[in-house]
Amino acid sequence: MENIKPKKDHSVFETELSGAVLNFQLLTRIFFWLRPYRLKLVLSAILVLIASFAAVLLEILISRVLVDYIIMKDSDSLMPDLGMISLTQFLERETQLGDLFSVGLMFFLITVIQGVAGHWHRMTLTASIVKGLRDLRQDLFEHLETRPSSFYDKVPVGRLMTRVTNDVEALFEMLRGFGSLIGEFIPFFVALAIMFSASIKLTFILLTLIPVVWVVTFIFKGATREIFREVRDSVSALNQRLQESLSGIQVVQLSVRESRNFLDYSVLNKLNRRLEFRSINISTFYGAFNDSLIAIGLGMVIWFGAEEVLSDSMTLGGVILFTRFMTMLFTPVVSLGEQLNVLFRAMASGERIFQALDWDEQIKEPESPSPLPERLLGRIEFKDLSFSYNPGEPVLSNVSFSVAAGEKLAIVGPTGSGKSTLIRLLGRFYDFSDGSIFLDGIDLNQILSKELRRRVGVVLQDFHVFSGSIYENISLGNPLVTKKKAQEAALITNAHDFISRLPQGYDTVMLERGANLSHGQRQLLAFARVLAADPEVLVLDEATASVDTETELLIEKGLENLIENRTAILIAHRLQTVRKSDRILVLNDGKVAEFGTEKELLSNRGLYHKLHQLQFQDK
Repeated sequence: MENIKPKKDHSVFETELSGAVLNFQLLTRIFFWLRPYRLKLVLSAILVLIASFAAVLLEILISRVLVDYIIMKDSDSLMPDLGMISLTQFLERETQLGDLFSVGLMFFLITVIQGVAGHWHRMTLTASIVKGLRDLRQDLFEHLETRPSSFYDKVPVGRLMTRVTNDVEALFEMLRGFGSLIGEFIPFFVALAIMFSASIKLTFILLTLIPVVWVVTFIFKGATREIFREVRDSVSALNQRLQESLSGIQVVQLSVRESRNFLDYSVLNKLNRRLEFRSINISTFYGAFNDSLIAIGLGMVIWFGAEEVLSDSMTLGGVILFTRFMTMLFTPVVSLGEQLNVLFRAMASGERIFQALDWDEQIKEPESPSPLPERLLGRIEFKDLSFSYNPGEPVLSNVSFSVAAGEKLAIVGPTGSGKSTLIRLLGRFYDFSDGSIFLDGIDLNQILSKELRRRVGVVLQDFHVFSGSIYENISLGNPLVTKKKAQEAALITNAHDFISRLPQGYDTVMLERGANLSHGQRQLLAFARVLAADPEVLVLDEATASVDTETELLIEKGLENLIENRTAILIAHRLQTVRKSDRILVLNDGKVAEFGTEKELLSNRGLYHKLHQLQFQDK
């Protein structure tokens, strides 16, 4: 039987994306996260206007004022000087310090204005972008936290890590680059207007190079569009392989698989290197071509500008102004072409980010959830429950049984019989529709998953330790779990003794994956964590499978207090740990094979009897 949840194609997280060069809908979505900081962005735009206009004035001071007015004594030229000559004359009259000093003073003041405005612009722009992408990263992280287990069963974590880290960083580079590009295009238009007023002929000659730049840029765009998407995919594959290898480093080292993993990683790394080299070669050629084009433009200015000067059609300062403005004319075009490199990466990255944000797979929550009482009794009933992770591959088939309030139930069976799946469904980690599960008579599908998980405490075999102190790992940020309550939970579960022996006790900071604790200590810590949350239903999924005998005795002693007045479900392969249970459920191939007390099951001489004989035949 199938889940009610529609089957989704998770393979899209592995496939290449279209990476449209200019996806305006995507850009609009990105700017949504910048809206709270729009006033800073407006301020940044004003500042870049000031800095850009100051850059134009500096070139006017050098060419029109210093060269034409002061050195060549030519103040009658029709070329615009934006009032700089008049301002110089005013300063001469007011200060009586000479024309050179007046020009120098103006140059200094405008340079300071340009520097301050430019720096302030960059700071406000960067701050706005960083804050906006911080919000985006937080929203993406929050969204991924709420995806169900079925999502992470199919999607590699390394791929998702790339979206939260590398892809968001690519958006930052794009937004910062285009913000800076605005500051380059403002001088472009001002310079173009002045150049037309100085020499229409020479301006048109230089403008003939602009189409060449755009044609080359178009070719560059076509050559890099696919390669940069392939680079991003190769980086994602590298992250995935790195995460897999390092998270399972102990298995890698125990199986002496380092060389094999290194070989696999090297293959992906070499592919990434080849792709990066291809992108670098194309980008380098593009940059060299543009540099050559600027040199050609400079030669044309000197050649044709000299004729203009000799024929008195242009002043020497005008030619110099053309050479200075030529950089303002070509730099934005070249920068735009180079920014396309970043744009291609960012468009693909944006698609990947919003693909994850738009992934709506989640546990189906009830529209009108049933309220839970202040304290549950802990009655559990599975009724005709069938479930499959994949179509046509049933894991559970028509499972029915009940657990009385306060009862200890053990679930045993061969590997793959569906024991852990029962617990995952009890915790609402997966949706199910074929059959029902009731908690105190309330259908689990009518209970909010968060409310349910507060009342059902689960101790897994693979206990996860978070960064932080021992106390923080017990409380998990729950304000109701004070340090005193955490200590009480540790005392009951026999974890207090080893915690007290740690250098800082409950304030001892855990190393990554709890490396400064033994496996048994981590398991005891897991019991303390669950007990501190005070759930009415307790589930132990192979919780003592990898614990030494001495530690297991400590755990069993603590469990006697832990399960008091609670419904407890214990999943274990080791039958020694379930013999004190009230009843035992035996699963086989996803079906209930046997159900009853140990005495009843042994007398039936069925599957449990066979498992019992296999484990205790030498005793």
